[in-house]
Amino acid sequence: MTDWIKAARLRTLPLSLSGIIMGAFIAKWRLYGEGGIWDWRIFVLALLVTLLYQILSNYANDYGDGVKGTDAKRVTEAEARAVASGKITAGQMRNAVILLSVLSFAATVALLYVAFIPDYMNEFYIFIGLGVASILAAIGYTVGKKPYGYMGLGDIFVFIFFGLVSVCGSYFLFTKSFSWDMLLPGTAIGMMSMAVLNLNNMRDIESDKLSGKNSLALRIGFKNAMIYEMILLQLPLILILIFLAVNGFFQTQNYYVFIVMILMLPLMKIRRQIMAVKSPRELDPFLKQVGIMTFMMAVLTALGLNIFH
Repeated sequence: MTDWIKAARLRTLPLSLSGIIMGAFIAKWRLYGEGGIWDWRIFVLALLVTLLYQILSNYANDYGDGVKGTDAKRVTEAEARAVASGKITAGQMRNAVILLSVLSFAATVALLYVAFIPDYMNEFYIFIGLGVASILAAIGYTVGKKPYGYMGLGDIFVFIFFGLVSVCGSYFLFTKSFSWDMLLPGTAIGMMSMAVLNLNNMRDIESDKLSGKNSLALRIGFKNAMIYEMILLQLPLILILIFLAVNGFFQTQNYYVFIVMILMLPLMKIRRQIMAVKSPRELDPFLKQVGIMTFMMAVLTALGLNIFH
């Protein structure tokens, strides 16, 4: 059981929860202002679904990189992969991916049933399609003949599914509507998620070069990937600030909504430390740190908007 828990890579789970928290609690704040009802069942089920998607993705990545030999260069690192190290066989991991796919789909149907049935049938079917796409994206990063993670497309998929789909989709589950300003927090979470992926790819840039995994970091080179990382870590708080501005908070005395801006200081420190690394492997601790910053960005934004409700 310990090997399965390690393969689930628990340190990635806060990152996956961030988009749901952001979208759900912005919806709560907006519904409160409009006299609407916020359904806690949708929130709990949405958290379950995103956790299952994340664990599915981690198992699929372990399986895909393991059978392709990509992880063979990494088994001496702190977070050794299960299949590559032989702790879990490829067959066992493949079966786990199938099982998690079924469980993820079942949880998705349950979530959408609570959110949309019986009054929003068209939305129900559209979101079923999004759920299937999310499951396929979780698997397709490293699995298959042409996994998109090996073509340098991982950043785009992470931005779409961890950012826009997660934030805007969870918001829609509660409000049954789309608001253009949700693209701002959706982009913020998406960019932070891309920052985590880019750090991972920068850390593994040498082994990925040997194994033929052409991540974006490998394609553009370590120096340019570092510049890209600084941009990804700089813009999200600005986008959240713009979101608060377009919703009129600069004209109110509710300054507590800006509590999320305290993250400027730890993010500045993280950026300086990342730029000071001398070896790609030194980047590993920052994956967890940036993941936690993403989670805190969602939590503090939610808290600021809802603290006095």
